[in-house]
Amino acid sequence: MKRAADNIRLLTVAMVEKAKSGHPGGAMGGADFINVLFSEYLIYDPEDPSWTGRDRFFLDPGHMAPMLYSALTLQGKFKLDDLQHLRQWGSCTPGHPERNINRGIENTSGPLGQGHAFAAGAAVAEKFLEAKLGHEVMQHKIYAYISDGGVQEEISQGVGRLAGRLGLNNLIIFYDSNEVQLSTKCAEVTNENTAMKYRAWNWNVLEINGSNVDEIRGALNSALKEQNRPTMIIGHTIMAKGALQADGSSYEGSVKTHGAPLGDGAYINTVKALGGDIENPFVIFDEVKQMYEERRTEVKKIVAQRRAKENLWAQENPEKAALKKQWFSDNAPIIDWSKVVQNCDKATRAASAACLSQLAQQVPNMICASADLSNSDKTDGFLKQTHDIINGDFSGAFFQAGVSELTMACMCIGMNLHGGVIPACATFFVFSDYMKPAIRTAALMEVPIKFIWTHDAFRVGEDGPTHQPVEHEAQIRLMEKLKNLHGKDSVRVLRPADAEETTVCWAIAMENMNTPTAMIFSRQGIKSLPKGNDYNMVRHGAYVVAGSDKDYDVILVASGSEVSTLVDAANILRKEGLKVRIVSAPSEGLFRCQSIEYQENVLPASAKIFGLTAGLPVVLEGLVGRCGTVFGLNHFGASAPFDVLNEKFGFTPENIAEKIRAYLQQICIKQRNHQ
Repeated sequence: MKRAADNIRLLTVAMVEKAKSGHPGGAMGGADFINVLFSEYLIYDPEDPSWTGRDRFFLDPGHMAPMLYSALTLQGKFKLDDLQHLRQWGSCTPGHPERNINRGIENTSGPLGQGHAFAAGAAVAEKFLEAKLGHEVMQHKIYAYISDGGVQEEISQGVGRLAGRLGLNNLIIFYDSNEVQLSTKCAEVTNENTAMKYRAWNWNVLEINGSNVDEIRGALNSALKEQNRPTMIIGHTIMAKGALQADGSSYEGSVKTHGAPLGDGAYINTVKALGGDIENPFVIFDEVKQMYEERRTEVKKIVAQRRAKENLWAQENPEKAALKKQWFSDNAPIIDWSKVVQNCDKATRAASAACLSQLAQQVPNMICASADLSNSDKTDGFLKQTHDIINGDFSGAFFQAGVSELTMACMCIGMNLHGGVIPACATFFVFSDYMKPAIRTAALMEVPIKFIWTHDAFRVGEDGPTHQPVEHEAQIRLMEKLKNLHGKDSVRVLRPADAEETTVCWAIAMENMNTPTAMIFSRQGIKSLPKGNDYNMVRHGAYVVAGSDKDYDVILVASGSEVSTLVDAANILRKEGLKVRIVSAPSEGLFRCQSIEYQENVLPASAKIFGLTAGLPVVLEGLVGRCGTVFGLNHFGASAPFDVLNEKFGFTPENIAEKIRAYLQQICIKQRNHQ
C-alpha cells in the first residue's frame, strides 16, 4: 500500500513541477487515505461511470486536484499523458477539478467548503430516493474529502449542523488535518477542538493517524457500520509527506510546499526518495498497476451482484423502475400547468405558491428548501402538500435549512449532482448575496437548480434598506449575460410581471435542465396585465403586452412590478394623444436567444424606448438601446410602507408619465439640434 501511495505522491509532484504551478503538499499528505479508499472501498462500475448505484466521492479542496487525478489514473480514468498537461489550455486536467462523471469527478471544486456541502446534499438525495424507491437501488455511500481551510470556512458550520441533525449515516467525510495552510500554520488562526465540535452536532467522530493504512481501514470499516450519524474521520496527516529539500533534509510540514512546486533540487531528491526516475517520473509502478487491476476485477463482481438485485427489483416493481428511469434521465418532468389556478392582482410570491403546490403534487422527485422563511417566501405552498425531511423519515420533500443560505444552496446543488432529484431553494432576494459563490459554481457545473427569491425591490417596505435589494437584480443579470463554454446562458433569470406570467416562468424553470434558473418574486400585490395578454409569449423573454398601440410614439419596457406601473402611465399618456407600446421583459437572456428579427420587431434599435426598473438603471440599459433611457434607483431604500416609497421615489404612474414626456421632449430637442 505504501508503494501505491508513493506512486500518487510521485505523480503529484511530477505534474505540478511540469506545470510550474500547483499545490503538491496537501496531495502528498492525503495520498495514503485516497489510495485506501480508491483501491479497497469505493464502489463504482468500471464499464459505466454514470451507474446510479455508485458511491460518490466529492473533493472539497480543489487545489488538491493532482491527488485526485493521480488516483483516477490508477483506476484507469485518466492517461499518464493527461497528467503531463496539468493546468494547460484544452487539457482534461485543469487546475481545480471540473465535474466530469465519465472520468470519476462528481463536482467542480474551488471555493473551500462547497465540496463537502455538495456531499451532504447528495447524502440527503440518496436517503430521499431510498425512501421513494427502496434500499435495493439506493444503498451507496457518499464520501467527501475536506481540508483545514474547508473546516474553517463558515459553510462547514451549516453542513455540520444539518448533517448531524438529519443523522446522515450514509455520509463519510475525511478531514485531512495536516495543520498547514497556504500562508500560515493552523495554530496561528484557530485553536478550536474540531472533534468536540462535530460530536456536539451528533457526528460519529474518529481520530486517526491519517498516514497509517491500518487505522484508515479501521476508521472506514467503523464508518460503514454506523447506523445513526454521519462520520467525520479526522486524519492527522503530514503536509508534503515524503518530500525532501535540495540539501536532502526533510521538507515535510513546510508552508512553502502548499501552493508551489517543490523546486529543482527538492523535486529531484523527492522523486528519487519516492522510487521514481527523474528522467521519466510519469509512471505507474508494476505492482501498483496489478493492485488496481485486481480491485477493478473485484469491484466488477460487486457491481454485477448489485445490478442483479436492481434488475430483480425492477421486475418486481415496474412502476418504481419507470419512475427511477425518468428521474435519472435528466429530462424535464411532465407537468399539467392547467391545474394551477391564479387570482388577479396578487403578489407574484403568492402566485409562485400556487405553482409550488402543484409541483409538490405532480413532481414526486422534487425537493423544496427554505432558509427559515417558508411562510414568507411562500414555499409553504409546497410544504402544505408534503412534510419536512427529518431524521429517520426521508419520505417528506421539504428541506428545512434554517438560517443558512449558502449551506442551503450548496446542499441543494449536491442533491442535483447526485441525480434523480430536482431541488429548489428559497430566501429573500436581498439574502442572495450569501449565495453568490454557490450560484457561480452551479453555473460552472450547468446544474439545473431552481433559485426562488422573493421581496424583490424597495417595495419590501417597512423592513427598510437592509432588506431592500436595490442592486441585486443588476448583479444576477450580469450572470444572465455571461455565457458558458457551450454558448448557453450561465443562469436563466426570470422576473414575472403578474400572477399569470409567474406560472409561465415556473414552467420555463422546470423545463430548463441545462443551467440554474433564478426566479424573482414580489412581496406586494401587483395589478394583472391587461385582458387578452398572450402569456405564452413570456417564453420569448420579452414581448409586447396586450393593449399596446400598433403604431407607437414610444416603447415602454420593464420587468416584474414595474410593468403594471407602465400600463397605468401609458393610460395617462394616451389621453394626451400619445401612442404607446408596452413590453414586458422577464428575461433578457431568453430574449437574446430569439432571432434577430424577433428582437428587432419587439424593441427596434431605432425606436424611442423608456425603461423602468426598481433597481439600478443598468438592469435595462441593454434593452433600451442607444436612444433610450432608464428610470431607476441610484440610492438605497428607506423604511416606510411600499406605497409611500413609491411616491417618495417617483414610482407613481403620474411621475413616470412625466418622466416619459421629459424623455420625448429631450429627444425632440436633440433631433432639432442635429438638423
